[in-house]
Amino acid sequence: MKTILVCGAGGFIGGHLIADLRRQGHTNLRAVDKKPLSEWYQRFDDVENLQLNLELLEDCDTAVSGCGSVYNLAADMGGMGFIELNKALCMLSVLINTHLLIAARKYGVERFFFSSSACVYNGDKQRDPNVTALKEEDAYPGMPEDGYGWEKLFSERMCRHFREDFGVQTRVARYHNVYGPYGTFDGGREKAPAAVCRKVIKAKMDGVHEIEIWGDGHQTRSFMYIDDCLYGTQTLLNSDYVEPINVGSSEMVTINQLVDLVEEIAGIKLKRRYNLSAPKGVNGRNSDNTLIKEIFGWEPTTKLRDGMEKTYRWIYDEVLRQHTSGGTSVVNRS
Repeated sequence: MKTILVCGAGGFIGGHLIADLRRQGHTNLRAVDKKPLSEWYQRFDDVENLQLNLELLEDCDTAVSGCGSVYNLAADMGGMGFIELNKALCMLSVLINTHLLIAARKYGVERFFFSSSACVYNGDKQRDPNVTALKEEDAYPGMPEDGYGWEKLFSERMCRHFREDFGVQTRVARYHNVYGPYGTFDGGREKAPAAVCRKVIKAKMDGVHEIEIWGDGHQTRSFMYIDDCLYGTQTLLNSDYVEPINVGSSEMVTINQLVDLVEEIAGIKLKRRYNLSAPKGVNGRNSDNTLIKEIFGWEPTTKLRDGMEKTYRWIYDEVLRQHTSGGTSVVNRS
């Protein structure tokens, strides 16, 4: 069997995807990331692990050679605090997808997956916290998140034209806020679920019963647990459906409700301090799952409470270990 390539395998989603493919019995796995191997969130000794810079065409050649399937999860990105302040870095990720597509065409890759984002959606449709859930057609006319969203929307078009012009079988998922254990929870690139968990945990450990919330807390989002993301990703790659499609939960909550939930899990109540000058993104965003249910008879089903309990427990153990030993995040190895 040809090799399955996971790009961005040292990151959150990529690491979980490698782990899931191993559980299914795949042994022909190649994991690639720009970060040193010691910094990968999950790393497995029975996988071909390569440190490569996929912004470079020659490194994409090395990564893709001999592969039948490519999952492109690699990007320079983070939560809203990162993407609003690093637009140029986010845009440079276009080199990764472009060079991977060139290599995929060169080596005759059979299936190519690109991880897009709900940040591609038109900002005018996301001004109200009581947002109408976003359908796939709401990406046009184009007015995506500046920087990161534009890169994702452009790369979606690149996938389309490599499929239409060169026969590369591309598949595109628009992820809506993926969360779970073995991911970034501090340092500035973390997303809201992990950030809230960390803030609540530290407030509890330090005895300072206060939490800073970016924005007024009324902004709405949906959050998809990693297990649902993995199932949706692989189902899409192995299907005949070629258009971009939402892969996200439709369970919408406010940021205040997310904090309520984490406080309940932690068994604590905190005073809230709202930072209205901090990056907060759009006022409202939710996934319309009409299409994915029609095409696949499925949508993400993990309840936010269930996923957040698992995420909280993992981050708690990591914060506690760092607090007591000054260590860094554990790398899952086997």
